[in-house]
Amino acid sequence: MDQWTVELAPQLRALAALADHDGYMTGAADALGIPQSSMSRRVHALEQTLRIPLISRDGRAVRLTPAARRLAETVRGPLAELEAAVADVTDDSDPEHGTVRFGFPLTMGHGTVPSLLADFNRAHPDIRLQLKQAHGAELVDDLRRGDLDLALTIPPPDALPHAVVAIQEICATVPAGHRLAARSRINLADLSGERFIANPATYNLRQLTETWCRTAGFDPDITVEITEFATVREFVGLGLGVALLPYTHRPEDGTAQVRLLGEHRRAVGLSSATSRLNPAARGLSDFIIERTGFASSGHTRTHSSFGCTGG
Repeated sequence: MDQWTVELAPQLRALAALADHDGYMTGAADALGIPQSSMSRRVHALEQTLRIPLISRDGRAVRLTPAARRLAETVRGPLAELEAAVADVTDDSDPEHGTVRFGFPLTMGHGTVPSLLADFNRAHPDIRLQLKQAHGAELVDDLRRGDLDLALTIPPPDALPHAVVAIQEICATVPAGHRLAARSRINLADLSGERFIANPATYNLRQLTETWCRTAGFDPDITVEITEFATVREFVGLGLGVALLPYTHRPEDGTAQVRLLGEHRRAVGLSSATSRLNPAARGLSDFIIERTGFASSGHTRTHSSFGCTGG
């Protein structure tokens, strides 16, 4: 136990930081707040303790061996748990102070999420929120590295602690004067031959759009790509094409939402870096879950509070 607390924990944290910074000692040392010489000593000491090579020189950076990368990935979780346990004890006396590093997708920059965060900030003014908007895969990587405490992710990552806080129903969004606009429900195959507006290829909904359309027997003709759902809806209203988007209670003028026959849904997860959250992060997590009323009730609600957003 003494070896773990005195030697191995700092050495393993140094290795994980080095992996996070692609082998650049300076960046890893800055992230840990230690001199570069200390970083180097910790990694070399870990090599001696484990009796296996962990790094090799590659110009200004070092290259981690496959064993080093596997080890860095494996220890991230336990190290995050240890840091959270310490924070939990030291912060418990004043749960209304602290910092929460929270991430959410680029497509959630309007509507429900900013309103939730603003309400939380008004209710807990002494808790500092460090917010990040990014692509979903980047948010998951940040959680795994411990750079974020919480993030809304679509879909929820299997390898991280998470609670499903919403189920989005995906509908066809078409121009108001479209031939299908007055229909209550359509088959996805009815959109074959239409011009589609969609997110970039790395986005979850873009991948679902392609998968669902191919299952329906056609490849979607995607002529416009854009990251923001609000802009996608605006382009649909201008007659540039159709789109598959989460149901919204406030559709863009000039558009119509048409439900799809079959199962076209996706989950929104509130994911965390560790199962043990610091008090401030736990407060935000509880606040979001309580306000959405989803994870706590276990009810499947298609038109959730996140229905007008996405990722």
